[in-house]
Amino acid sequence: MSLARRACARCSGAVYSGTAVAELRVIIEVPRGSFVKRTPSGAIDFVTPMPSPFNYGSVEGLPCSADGDPPDALVLGPRLVLGTALMVTSWGAVDFIDAGDHDPKFICTLGTRPRAIDWWRVRTFFMVYAQFKAGLNRARGRRGVTRVRGLRVFEG
Repeated sequence: MSLARRACARCSGAVYSGTAVAELRVIIEVPRGSFVKRTPSGAIDFVTPMPSPFNYGSVEGLPCSADGDPPDALVLGPRLVLGTALMVTSWGAVDFIDAGDHDPKFICTLGTRPRAIDWWRVRTFFMVYAQFKAGLNRARGRRGVTRVRGLRVFEG
């Protein structure tokens, strides 16, 4: 049983199986093109060496991920404004390990299925991002492996 499936048993909002396409409510924390990574509270977490190629935020209505934050989501498509709350379709997830903690990133759109090039861009970005994040974790004294285990495409 996946982490997302176990979490849904305690969910008071969205029901998410982790294996099927689902609608999720996401709050944008990092607009596409931004260099500033924010926490769900809005505080600056770090500044990246490259701009985010996706809108990035957190999912409302699901229990926290292993890192103690709401689950992460990236939203493909045009730049969205910081703080935007919207319903998106989740088509898959990046299977990401952050300092030893399972920290999946849901791959979402405003309704259209991602194209093959979109999946390639997501994978390529996170392969580079994992290297940066591993260095940041070391600098912050966080132990444990940081890497991408792969992409999961949901059924539906």
